[in-house]
Amino acid sequence: MAKKHEVNSFKDKYAKLTTKALMEEFKYRSPMQVPHLEKIVINAGIGDATKDAKLIEAAFNEIQNITGQKPVLTKSKKAIASFKLREDQAIGVKVTLRGNNMYNFMEKLIHIALPRVRDFKGISRNGFDGHGNYTLGIKEQIIFIEVNYDDVKRVRGFDVTFVTSAKNDAEALALLTAFGLPFTRKK
Repeated sequence: MAKKHEVNSFKDKYAKLTTKALMEEFKYRSPMQVPHLEKIVINAGIGDATKDAKLIEAAFNEIQNITGQKPVLTKSKKAIASFKLREDQAIGVKVTLRGNNMYNFMEKLIHIALPRVRDFKGISRNGFDGHGNYTLGIKEQIIFIEVNYDDVKRVRGFDVTFVTSAKNDAEALALLTAFGLPFTRKK
């Protein structure tokens, strides 16, 4: 039996409200000029993996549970003796989310995970790269409800990068704010 087309609330909100608001704010002539979210990349570097290979497996499982998608192992490109690092040794995991998985993760991040951060006052505006992309550092993976605290071998963080089609940081900030990312107020 075929699945019904699944409608995501974030995707629907973007299509209706966000597009109209951004067109008015930046004086776009066509809805096709409005920036959109292309993908979300989640990257966890596991520096201790040179000493304990089980840490990679634990990070792999945690990222898979959080995103609902199988991560890819990232491997070292060259050997560095002072770090006890061999060439092609697994040193991290990453996953690229697109489509409904991307919107589902974003909704979970905004409504469930970020409010669980201790003393949360909003996310910094300093994570923009000048080309319309934003990187957010998560300090503890345990803010996600998919991670069982009893199974955590080591509390670690990871980076979440929002890749947009925006031409500059102002457009990207407006786009991500319209989606509901809780940025701190400008001082």
